Amino acid sequence: MKILCNTLLILMLCASMVMAQVPNKEDQINAAIQAAPEEQREGASVLGYDAKGNLVMIKEGTNELICLADDPNKEGFSVACYHKDLEPFMTRGRELYAEGKNRGEVFKIREQEVKEKKLKMPDQPTTLHVLSGSDGKYDPATGKVTGANLRYVVYIPFATAESTGLPIRPMVPGGPWIMDPGTHRAHIMISPPALKENEDK
Repeated sequence: MKILCNTLLILMLCASMVMAQVPNKEDQINAAIQAAPEEQREGASVLGYDAKGNLVMIKEGTNELICLADDPNKEGFSVACYHKDLEPFMTRGRELYAEGKNRGEVFKIREQEVKEKKLKMPDQPTTLHVLSGSDGKYDPATGKVTGANLRYVVYIPFATAESTGLPIRPMVPGGPWIMDPGTHRAHIMISPPALKENEDK
């Protein structure tokens, strides 16, 4: 019985430590919107984490962007903002990963569901902005993120190299190229070279 009680106590302490790592709502919001274009930050919706680590809406927005706060249980720093028309695609991905599906399985399931018209992809090109870095961090005092870089993903479902004129790999560092051509997840990748800290905004 004593061993059981000690085990439960340790588990409770570990859970408390995890919950304590979740930043407050304001910091989550301010960090997440750094991935958005400056003029769209104020009106963006934000999905963040509650005290139990659940992903919830922590800010209702007024424009077309939904931003995703940094996951406190993952190493490094990563926030993102995407067009609201991508939400069904993003939500379905989160559901499947939560079920334990791997990346390949998630791709196949969403591909099939899009083809069967069970999952809707946007009719127009839509953008995902990602700000991430293994050493990235948000400083509440300055309101800035350091150690992270932006990349851009423009979803154009079922587009190909032939239909867009884009290469299937970057021609120059950071140049645009098309990834997953001919599939529901076809998208233009734009990954600008990493900025040095003294060059960053």
